Amino acid sequence: MYSSVAQLARVNPFSAPHFQLGQDSVTSRKCTNPQAQPTRHLAAAAVQDGDYSCEYGSAQFYAMCGFGGILSCGLTHTAVVPLDLVKCRIQVDPKKYKSIFNGFSVTLKEDGVRGLAKGWAPTFIGYSMQGLCKFGFYEVFKVLYSNLLGEENTYLWRTSLYLAASASAEFFADIALAPMEAAKVRIQTQPGYANTLRQAAPKMYAEEGIWAFYKGVAPLWMRQIPYTMMKFACFERTVEALYKYVVPKPRSECSKGEQLIVTFVAGYIAGVFCAIVSHPADSVVSVLNKEKGSTAGEVLKKLGPKGVWKGLTARIIMIGTLTALQWFIYDSVKVYFRLPRPPPPEMPESLKKKLGLTE
Repeated sequence: MYSSVAQLARVNPFSAPHFQLGQDSVTSRKCTNPQAQPTRHLAAAAVQDGDYSCEYGSAQFYAMCGFGGILSCGLTHTAVVPLDLVKCRIQVDPKKYKSIFNGFSVTLKEDGVRGLAKGWAPTFIGYSMQGLCKFGFYEVFKVLYSNLLGEENTYLWRTSLYLAASASAEFFADIALAPMEAAKVRIQTQPGYANTLRQAAPKMYAEEGIWAFYKGVAPLWMRQIPYTMMKFACFERTVEALYKYVVPKPRSECSKGEQLIVTFVAGYIAGVFCAIVSHPADSVVSVLNKEKGSTAGEVLKKLGPKGVWKGLTARIIMIGTLTALQWFIYDSVKVYFRLPRPPPPEMPESLKKKLGLTE
């Protein structure tokens, strides 16, 4: 029986060759059953034990990761709808909504407390679908690209791997998000247009057809792809750095609770950078979905260099908290359902020998 450390090391796609694990698995089966036929497995899936509910890289693993994404994105984005509403209004009408506190004050005065919840339905549906694709496909592409690179290149180019996998996942996630994002912005930023998703969707379709729901997908890519690349790459490298330089003991010796605290801290740090990188495009999306017939280029020209940064403070608070909670929920889902959680990457032994780091 392997120790828990050995098990985690074996399921880590960054510390052991995929082909080697496959061969180890086949060899062990041959020893116990000479008649067994070799079967190819994903690297981490070669581990069979009772500690995990599924194999790393299996369809069930990806499905559960997608479910974790639904919970992490759908719940968190819905929870901060009031802040998101004020942020959007500052972006599209800065003369009326001068700051975060002024925005809340004006909104409460005009719409009451219920007015702060405008757009919760498209937010919950849209970001749940986005979370499904974002986290589910990220795991898919991370394993896919890792297999293509091979063991040593995966370690050396791991930041590029995180960036490529997250960008690929977000491309599909934004297609799923676009219709609900368009409806949300209309509800939140156009007084009297519609109060609910059931009112907004038919009205938007009648006015502009299906294009009304997807005209913001290109600006969404501009906003979300850099955001997600930063979110995943910064998170992965921050976790690695925290365990290496801050946490006084290896991850294998940390309790699940301590590991989740590291997840939350790394998530918040990543969220601050995410907000800054993606804010200009977020401003364009907010104005574009409010104004009929306008293009992203026209909106960008109208806002100017200063206008695209309106509402940044609110967004840093919102996205920092949001990203930290998302990673915390996502990792908690993995813990609860006993999904494989590979430890931070370590330099492969073969690479250490090439670099002369071992005797």
